[in-house]
Amino acid sequence: MNLFEEVPVDTHAEVVVDPQAFRAAMGAVATPVSIVTTTLDVPHGTTVSAFASLSLDPPMVLVSLQHDSDLLELIAQSGRFGLNVLAFDQAGTASTFAKRGLDRFAGVDWVMDQGLPRIAGIASWAACRVVDQVRAGDHTIVTGLVEAADSFDVAGLVYQHRRFGHFTPVEPAA
Repeated sequence: MNLFEEVPVDTHAEVVVDPQAFRAAMGAVATPVSIVTTTLDVPHGTTVSAFASLSLDPPMVLVSLQHDSDLLELIAQSGRFGLNVLAFDQAGTASTFAKRGLDRFAGVDWVMDQGLPRIAGIASWAACRVVDQVRAGDHTIVTGLVEAADSFDVAGLVYQHRRFGHFTPVEPAA
């Protein structure tokens, strides 16, 4: 018995959920903020909040990029990407890398690490080799095998309700 059967999805079927309601529902979810980077002669990167750890054995992550993203094409060409998870004090950097049409690396401290651009002062880092790309809705999910990773003793940046912030621990209820 196969519990996981491929179920065809008609992505052009009538959508019953109001897009604004869906956007608001997803905006209520606090998500970590990252900058995904790659290089083809010069560094490229964009702000991404749709990423996740995918597997521990082997170590893998996934990132979700819009189909029309310039970075998606560059990652496809290079076959590699860096996942820079931003620190709590890097909201300005996140905003800069979210804009189109400018040199996002100008004025930002960064180094090449494992052949990929790594932003200085981040909370964690993973250098990844592309394993697969899957089109889903208006995005492409890119899965990557983690070739190197590091974390730093700093709180991460999160995004919720269209605002940046950081995690505050609470005491568990008695």
